[in-house]
Amino acid sequence: EIRLVESGGGLVHSGGFLTLSCKVSGLSIDAYDMAWVREVPGKVEIEWIAYIRADGSTTYWGSALGRFAISKNDAQNMVYLQMNNLKPEDTGVYYCSKPPTRGRGTQVTVRS
Repeated sequence: EIRLVESGGGLVHSGGFLTLSCKVSGLSIDAYDMAWVREVPGKVEIEWIAYIRADGSTTYWGSALGRFAISKNDAQNMVYLQMNNLKPEDTGVYYCSKPPTRGRGTQVTVRS
């Protein structure tokens, strides 16, 4: 059974930063692509934020490009999302994903 447990969310002010962590169990991430996605208030669709392939290459979407960084530690089976220069529109629930599976998410709130 694949299990994804996110942590690191919280309340920050505009311009602040957070690092989200995802503990993965049930698979070895060195063989799989992983991602961070989010649910934003007022939007129905899940937003893709960042993707890291098994080989470590990455892809970013939208405003995450240039502000967020996805990384992983294969030995510890952990995936991370470093988020810098946070904006109120980044507020939402952030999920670690081994598509299509997601964890329970961690809340990120950014106040202006």
